Amino acid sequence: MPRICFVMEAEEESGSPNLIPLLELAKDTIGTPDVCMCMDSGAFDYNRLWVTSSLRGICILDMTVQVGSAGYHSGEVGGIVPETFRIVRQLLDRLDDSKTGIPCKDLMIEVPEWKRDEAKKMAELSGKGMYEKYAVVDGAKYVSQDDLVEMYLGN
Repeated sequence: MPRICFVMEAEEESGSPNLIPLLELAKDTIGTPDVCMCMDSGAFDYNRLWVTSSLRGICILDMTVQVGSAGYHSGEVGGIVPETFRIVRQLLDRLDDSKTGIPCKDLMIEVPEWKRDEAKKMAELSGKGMYEKYAVVDGAKYVSQDDLVEMYLGN
């Protein structure tokens, strides 16, 4: 009988800051796993077992941008001292295009053909159900709404 060890954490969407300390604390009990599974990616239906072949990551930034060496009133220094929000926007635009969401080339990889084939199959299986289950305000469009393969790859 195989030994099965479950580690459950409930810090969804927060970057799981306590997961690594939890694993460190429990490393003698857990040991070295042969298989590790993350059960956090959803499924298209409940009629079959779904396995996720890749997951999105998370990037958390703690950024301080300072130009003035003291606190100044914006009405006094506007147009004189550079606006820190514009500097932040310029820095973030180095990572991805704020209009398209496309990452800079240094963060891009070539999508393997097997992944494109998988995306085509999943787009066929899900159809518009891939996005219609998420309500958006009138006038908003879904990302890659007219290309479900790209939407799947983006997701």
